[in-house]
Amino acid sequence: MTVKASVLTALICITFGANTVAIKFALTGLGGFTAAGIRFAMAALAIYGWARFKKISLKLTTKQLKQVTILAAIFAVQLSCFYQGLARTTGSHGVLIANALPFIVLILAHFFIPGDKITLRKAVGITFGFLGVLFLLLDDQNLSSDLKTGDAIILFAVFLWSSSAVYVKRIIADFHPVQITLYPMSIATPFFFIAAFLWDSPMVTQINGTVVTALFYQSFISASIGFLIWNSLLARFGATALHSFVFIMPLAGVIFSVLLL
Repeated sequence: MTVKASVLTALICITFGANTVAIKFALTGLGGFTAAGIRFAMAALAIYGWARFKKISLKLTTKQLKQVTILAAIFAVQLSCFYQGLARTTGSHGVLIANALPFIVLILAHFFIPGDKITLRKAVGITFGFLGVLFLLLDDQNLSSDLKTGDAIILFAVFLWSSSAVYVKRIIADFHPVQITLYPMSIATPFFFIAAFLWDSPMVTQINGTVVTALFYQSFISASIGFLIWNSLLARFGATALHSFVFIMPLAGVIFSVLLL
């Protein structure tokens, strides 16, 4: 990767790390599925408006439609798990468990992306990072059962995120980054609202400046701008190279959690 791309990737990872804190703030006034639905509805509208302004074609072939539908299914389950897990555990725990992401991506990419093989250098670096997740999950300092459940749900969400990243890398050559960002969240958003109606009790408890600011950050900074840049970098540099930077997320997330939560 170029220096410019590396710096940009690091900044995006800081943005994603802070997003965990924003989710925790949003959950003070909204149910988990409700918060996800509002976030991605706003993000999808912003990305659609950008695509129209830049005159980017959004037409899909039948094959592409099937592919983004698969992505949307993974996306919906992944984000649902992440929000439900964060509702049960701490912001620091949630972002630290994301450390498992590059480790899982490395393994999946080795088997499913031609030419993206595990090297000794990759394996050693990412394994050291993954040890942090093991220490966290094996920590027995009077963790409540609800906290452990939240950690387990987030770990499953991270596995789905890894699978999605590898799948995106396999198919992204046939898509514009806007298409691969917009369609999965657009298809998944109605299901978030259906789940919110069925299982969020209540859907909304309070709306204040904190909740609104948190939603704005998640929707426009993280989900819109962040996802577009991330997918553009993914298309150019590959899943393993990009996800090696994910270790910046827990550092940023823990710092923001301690300062703000």
